[in-house]
Amino acid sequence: MGKRSDFPRMKNEYYRTFDPRAGAALKPLLQHYGVKSYCEPCVGLKDLVGQLKAFGLICSALYDINPRRPGIPYADARLLQAADLNGASDIITNPPWLRMILHSLIDVLAGLAPTFLLFEADWKHTKQSAPFMDYCTDVVSVGRLKFMPCTTQDAKENCAWYRFDKRRAGCSTIFHGRVA
Repeated sequence: MGKRSDFPRMKNEYYRTFDPRAGAALKPLLQHYGVKSYCEPCVGLKDLVGQLKAFGLICSALYDINPRRPGIPYADARLLQAADLNGASDIITNPPWLRMILHSLIDVLAGLAPTFLLFEADWKHTKQSAPFMDYCTDVVSVGRLKFMPCTTQDAKENCAWYRFDKRRAGCSTIFHGRVA
């Protein structure tokens, strides 16, 4: 999944968000912004949905490009429209990290609603991040997470939650340290 690995990538960039440290790191920012409902456009097996439900959040809509459970509608998140959010105030997901997909997701989703995305922390230091950092309101350091359920090892990449909101273009980005 990362630049320090030679493992083949999972189909559709499917890496589960079952590590509770992912949700724990995001919780203070969700509280700060008063998030109550969200859309999860890359839902996988609903791992992140479970973490956010424990915080009292309501998942108003969920989708996946490769649904793995009955009742999860098919949708390419890059084609979502405002009506697909089903009234959700925000978007929260662990998206595919492949640049071609990630960058188009940032562009589309941040135009629909404030969007929280979990991916590698180093991205913000690259040239390719420049057009998106203009509307990146917050970055929350997470550290290394487990993405493979059958291992005891954390991934080799540090992660961060990024909050993008095109309505806030030109904003200063606030950087938040690790919670614990």
